[in-house]
Amino acid sequence: MKEVVLITGASGMIAKELAKKIGKEYEIRFLTRKKEHDHEYEWDIRKGNIDETALENVSHIIHLAGANISEKRWTPERKRELISSRVDSAELLRTALRKNNIRLKSFISASGINFYGTETSEKIYTENDPPGNDFLSEVVVLWERAADDFKEQNLAERVVKIRTAVVLSEKDGALKKMIPPIQYYIGSPLGSGRQYMPWIHIEDICSIYELALKNSTMDGAYNAVSPQHITNKDLTKNIAKVLGKPLFMPNVPGFVLKLIFGELAMAILEGSRASSQKIQDAGFHFKFPDLNEALRDLLNK
Repeated sequence: MKEVVLITGASGMIAKELAKKIGKEYEIRFLTRKKEHDHEYEWDIRKGNIDETALENVSHIIHLAGANISEKRWTPERKRELISSRVDSAELLRTALRKNNIRLKSFISASGINFYGTETSEKIYTENDPPGNDFLSEVVVLWERAADDFKEQNLAERVVKIRTAVVLSEKDGALKKMIPPIQYYIGSPLGSGRQYMPWIHIEDICSIYELALKNSTMDGAYNAVSPQHITNKDLTKNIAKVLGKPLFMPNVPGFVLKLIFGELAMAILEGSRASSQKIQDAGFHFKFPDLNEALRDLLNK
């Protein structure tokens, strides 16, 4: 009998690709706002409702739910939504597990590399470093605290937090947004272009979740980031190179991005490096450690 894995954030690109990857070995269920298939179950975080049949015989929960950080300007209402979609969703799961007297083998939660804050420096952050002191790091700290509660409340044998970098996929996310301007000869680095952009190929991030699921010794936080450190300028130039397009335009000035995005611009204009050593020590081997190889795989399909 297959172990049951319940995945939240069903509409996200990681959830979709991960389900394909592990679907033969596990029974996959999704929590979603609107049920469309037999293996989907509805929940409403704002109303505090969840279809508890989704939890029957569940062994693992992979918690990927969370509003998109870069989708909208950070108004006070949006900031509350970014936190609530991560923290309140976890509380809804905990409440349902307690009510049904269920203890998981593992609770695996998405997290963000922005735990360390958004500033450009020469430091390479490890999982032992403290959090930053800006809004994004606050979001991630609360996100991880909500995950840790599953273990502290004896609802899961272990909790794994995947501090995810920018996920490169041709189907969605940052890469998909960067391609059109470059194709139409108006692509350029953002701000100084010197800010680091921690990144990871979609296939590698899904493999990290698979490892977290199968490796019962994994516990705590892990940076899910390529071992190769690149800047925003490096990424832009390499995308253009793989697409065979020149870059004519000057860098987009920081003040323009601040006018467009407000406080969110800081997450675009600043960025630090993070170490992947801990996840590699856990037995993970990157299929795409090199940016050029990753881009060729994604853009030449």
